[in-house]
Amino acid sequence: MFSGLCSVVGMVALASCAVAGAQDIPVLQDAKPRYVFLPGKPGPTPPPPVVLKTWNGSFIHAGVTYPFTMVGSAPATGTSTTVAAIIIPLKIIVQNSGVPVTFDPKHVLPDGNTVNKATAISPIFDKTTNYTQGAVNLGTTQYIDAFQRGNLWGTVSLHPGYHVLLGGPTFRAEQTLNVPASEGIEANAFGANVAVVNINWFDSEIQTLLPKLVAPNQIGIFLTYDTYLSDNSGLSGCCIGGYHSYTGTQAYIEATYVDQVGAFAQDVSALSHEVGEFVDDPFGSNFVPTACGFGAVLEVGDPEEGFVNYGAFPYTVNGFSYNLQDLVFLPYFGAPTSRSVNGWLTFQGNPFGLSFCSNGG
Repeated sequence: MFSGLCSVVGMVALASCAVAGAQDIPVLQDAKPRYVFLPGKPGPTPPPPVVLKTWNGSFIHAGVTYPFTMVGSAPATGTSTTVAAIIIPLKIIVQNSGVPVTFDPKHVLPDGNTVNKATAISPIFDKTTNYTQGAVNLGTTQYIDAFQRGNLWGTVSLHPGYHVLLGGPTFRAEQTLNVPASEGIEANAFGANVAVVNINWFDSEIQTLLPKLVAPNQIGIFLTYDTYLSDNSGLSGCCIGGYHSYTGTQAYIEATYVDQVGAFAQDVSALSHEVGEFVDDPFGSNFVPTACGFGAVLEVGDPEEGFVNYGAFPYTVNGFSYNLQDLVFLPYFGAPTSRSVNGWLTFQGNPFGLSFCSNGG
């Protein structure tokens, strides 16, 4: 969900602190790290022939029942569900003083992998990491599957065949977005030179691609490199590391991969955030107690993004240390602690001291 805007100093005012180079690059001194759920824009389309696999549940808090819809099969069935993940790499081209600057997921990282490959072999898709939280072994699996098993452990412990996994991923051909000068800029944020693009312009562009590339029973993941989104024309409201949305027929995600060590949305932390929220609230329709703040929807990543390393923890897979964001469990939103593993409020055991709805939702 949207939170307050952050200010971005204009290019002229920043001339004295610009990064040296052929063109001055404005430094976003008040860049605010955040993620959003972007309300969908349903169109007059007929129901799809296939639909995303979901199940319905609920919890009671203070005498009020809060229903929810989540991806997969009901945990009491002990069933494993796999949702095909379709990655669409996006080459972003912005202008800096009339000179095009390209941010491409085909970029080769220091370890020799491209951003695309580094994402595909990360713990978001890789199944070789064991997740033992406290004294409980949640399994050797994908990161979000382990999170969701812990989130629903009160039931899953009795029905251990339950899983919700991402298939693939399958890559579609790279798409190129040439960003008008009025809709994006090159800037420096969190120590990295990045593209900053208006989320509203960006979303309208990818929605034209979505139905051509992704089926309604799949999850579309638009992958960018060193690209943050903003609320207003790339000049303010930065920095959004990713978002998820639903068109009425199709759920989809945008996540960036930032290769600057220590920066917001480093490697797959944005993707871990957004996939976790997609699994727990694919349609943006799971309302929680109003104490959780504006919008009051079940956003399991948002309460964590403002902490040390933006709430992310290191996991080494395939020789690389990835940063995966901690995510909150249902008890954070007021469900009984019997629902989650160890009665915890977060996957990592609540290292930041959260309590019921203490940091929004």
